[in-house]
Amino acid sequence: MKSLCRLVGCSKRQSDGFGPASKFYPQMASAMALAVALCVSNVAIGQSSSSPATEAGQTDGASTGPPRPNIVWIMSEDNSADYLRHFDPMGAPAPNIEAMANHGITFDHAFSNAPVCSVARTTLITSCYGPRIGTQFHRRIELAKLASGMQMFPAYLRQAGYYTTNQSKEDYNATPSRGVWDDSSKRASWKNRPGDDTPFFHVQTDAASHEGRLHFPESDVTQKATVTDPQSVQLQPYFPDTPLMRYTRARYQDQMMVIDDGVGRIIRELDAAGQLENTFVFYFGDHGGVLPGSKGYTFESGLHVPLVVRVPRQFADKVGRSLGSRTDGFVQFVDFGPTVLSLAGIQPPAFVDGKAFLGDSVDPAEVDARDEAFGYADRFDEKYDLVRTLRKGNFKYVRNFEAFYPDGMQNNYRYQMAAYRQWRSLYQAGKLNEVQSQFFRPKSVESLYDLDVDPFETHNLAGDPAHAAKLLELRSRLMDRLKGMPDLSFVPEAKLVEQAMNDPVAFGQSHQEYIAELIDVANLALLPFADAQDRLRKAIASDDAATRYWGVIAATALGDPAASLTDDVADRLQDSDPLVVARAVEFMAVVGGQDARASLYGALAKATTDAEALQILGTAVFLRDHTDGRFPIEIDKIKLMFDPPAKGEVQRRLDYLGS
Repeated sequence: MKSLCRLVGCSKRQSDGFGPASKFYPQMASAMALAVALCVSNVAIGQSSSSPATEAGQTDGASTGPPRPNIVWIMSEDNSADYLRHFDPMGAPAPNIEAMANHGITFDHAFSNAPVCSVARTTLITSCYGPRIGTQFHRRIELAKLASGMQMFPAYLRQAGYYTTNQSKEDYNATPSRGVWDDSSKRASWKNRPGDDTPFFHVQTDAASHEGRLHFPESDVTQKATVTDPQSVQLQPYFPDTPLMRYTRARYQDQMMVIDDGVGRIIRELDAAGQLENTFVFYFGDHGGVLPGSKGYTFESGLHVPLVVRVPRQFADKVGRSLGSRTDGFVQFVDFGPTVLSLAGIQPPAFVDGKAFLGDSVDPAEVDARDEAFGYADRFDEKYDLVRTLRKGNFKYVRNFEAFYPDGMQNNYRYQMAAYRQWRSLYQAGKLNEVQSQFFRPKSVESLYDLDVDPFETHNLAGDPAHAAKLLELRSRLMDRLKGMPDLSFVPEAKLVEQAMNDPVAFGQSHQEYIAELIDVANLALLPFADAQDRLRKAIASDDAATRYWGVIAATALGDPAASLTDDVADRLQDSDPLVVARAVEFMAVVGGQDARASLYGALAKATTDAEALQILGTAVFLRDHTDGRFPIEIDKIKLMFDPPAKGEVQRRLDYLGS
């Protein structure tokens, strides 16, 4: 049979730009088109000095504005919108962020496209969807190269005369293009620009809200008091109501107050330098989080972020909104870069997936009407789980392509949090209710939520006939997106690393039809088994390894009704591709109830790369932890043909399986 490596590499790559544009993803046409796209607007707002408004913690001052505005991003790590009182009455008070909002705009529906740092930050800096450009995996095994002509958006600001600085986290999954930052370091500052009349773009990351701040010993509950009263917090309904869980939320809300102090400090520095009323200041979270079940997951708690933009008096005419206003229009991370360029008078390049939501050419009414957000999750550290989401208005559609994997599968870093460990222990002890247990059980292959009445996404409407039309509408819209991009994740990461990372976009365009066919195979899991079985049997026996791979996954997701395929899948235990073997092992355990661990050990022995071994080790963890103890893993039977990096993801899995 053909190997996936050979098949995926068989199509001729395009060498002179991208393939045909789709309705969702405009592509670069030529170097000339890029040059036009990068032309800087001749608009100059040469206003004289203005007196800044006084906010919490700032002083009065005056300044002469540059011809173009400065832009500052303040990013807090790992926090969703609901941890701030400005977005949720049960959140933490944040007077400095609230003062920004009084002099600016609050975006009540701002979304990270991905729920984890490196993927979200790469989406921000490229303004492109990660699964289209090969940057969707956290942590990256290999950096993706940007397509010819693509640059991270601050490079365009530099070309237009801006001084660009970043302090200091990057965490990109793509090889940085040249000339992105004048300085990206712990000492980077807008204050170091060459002249007072030089406009600047500065990014400041604050880690006070990072997940690691909740890696405290359980003894802190009684020994280290919080400012926020644990009894006053409101726990999400999927959490058990325990002193530890309440304390964890209270402690996190304390950290959000630390974040607010940092925001106030930056505002005061801009004011003292006479730059506040020349500067758009964005405050937002770099993705959702960070209590259990948020960071790394495509729930609203992982994707919905706070966003407040303080509007400088000098450039208030660029927004077309009243200060202190709020908008329900949806904005996503792919939109942030185009927005900065638009505010700077620079036309965003054609290759980006986002569109500006502020600037001279932006119609506020059009922004207010935006109601769609796309989300994606792939590998999260050592844990694989391919999920895609589409929210339209208050309805959210979720497609779980590996639905038999529970959300609560082991991820070593997550379970350093005491609240995570307690939640799992209570589940294992049978002490949780149905909603609290969902995180540790297999998922539905697709879900539909009405967020108006179910903001915590606990009641799946996918099987409700009253919502059948909405389900089909959102499913169709999502699949159009995935095929139009195309979504590279339907080629396993190990094969992308081997075949695609030198130019993921060109690879995707030259394999667009092939990837669409793989998506169709994966979606056989959405059909009644009687309607899917013939096509599944054909897929499982295909000459193409990726088709076999997705055929087996779809059969496993169908569960018990697919038991008649057991003999077909058993043949895949001797497949030439070790990734297909691992998927067959999962089917045999979940549907066939049979022990295929010997084939799993054999697949690991044949793995030739970190990416290949890592995915197969995920199957080992699934067998060990989620098959009722029937298939324990014997660590001494795992033999790899290479030594994995000592601190890499493969070693994390081996450490866990050996514990």
